[in-house]
Amino acid sequence: MTSSAAAVLTALGRRGWTLGVAESLTGGSVSAALVAVPGASSVLWGGVVAYATPVKHSLLGVDESLLERHGPVHPTVAWQMADGVRRAVSVGGIAADVGISTTGIAGPDSPDGQPVGTVHVGVVTPETSRTVEFRFDGDRAQIRSAAVDAVLRTLCDVLGE
Repeated sequence: MTSSAAAVLTALGRRGWTLGVAESLTGGSVSAALVAVPGASSVLWGGVVAYATPVKHSLLGVDESLLERHGPVHPTVAWQMADGVRRAVSVGGIAADVGISTTGIAGPDSPDGQPVGTVHVGVVTPETSRTVEFRFDGDRAQIRSAAVDAVLRTLCDVLGE
């Protein structure tokens, strides 16, 4: 995980891009992986743990009707979280260049009937955007850890690393 985090930070730094992180099921673990890398502050502007569904709307700007229709575990929610965190961590009125997000169900139960282990990752950069769905096996901790790896790998892929 540290090598993926380091690769992400290096790639973003080469481009002069800044980063915001929006997390739901990972609860701050993506941000923690990034700040474990020395020099992360040159790229990482901040993170938001939007664990409760209403916070995804109120802080990150996720469409409320989308959340009502589909719940928080949905690809468009992941995309809107990634886009919204860029503004949420803005500095001097300037949004972060890149936003990444995680939303999913780590278990042990699923409140909306989707399979435990369903995770959506969102990435928004100045050049592209992407959402990717994953299905992970394991217990709650294993699913959350896999989600952290997935968002970092997805951003590496988007950045061509």
